[in-house]
Amino acid sequence: MSIHIIIDGYNLIRQSSVFSALDREDIQMGREALIDALAVYRKMKQHKITVVFDGINAPAFSPNKDRIKGISIRFSRNGETADTVIKKMTVVEKEKALVVSSDRQVLHFAACQGCAIIESPVFEEKMATAGYKNLTGFDDETGWMPTTKKKGPAKRLSKRKRRDRIKIKKL
Repeated sequence: MSIHIIIDGYNLIRQSSVFSALDREDIQMGREALIDALAVYRKMKQHKITVVFDGINAPAFSPNKDRIKGISIRFSRNGETADTVIKKMTVVEKEKALVVSSDRQVLHFAACQGCAIIESPVFEEKMATAGYKNLTGFDDETGWMPTTKKKGPAKRLSKRKRRDRIKIKKL
């Protein structure tokens, strides 16, 4: 099953130490740096990625929808926020989507729609880890570790949480 990663663009940029420094210099530089990093990540993982930005800071003459380096980019329309666009996308995508944001309202709404959710700093860490593993060829999930710890039904996560964990592991 393919995952559609829906990212709250400015939320991820401003939560990141790397992207936020560029964003403070020039907002366009912050967007471009994020898109470049996501393009590299997409080459490794092959997930469908959509980044949603608020249209207030959109570049002049930019369309509402665009595609750069395999990453879908959407700007909200006038009078609409990126959060609203993300919420509309989660209603359509449901279980196929993984929403990246640190906005509690967006995450709660997405979870209610059946989407997997992850906070922006955690996703950035997953991107960095995937890049490191790709660069070094290191993979820590090489085999089974024997244990005497017993797992029973009382320790089992709900079906939905297990499904969300699988999606997040794919990052």
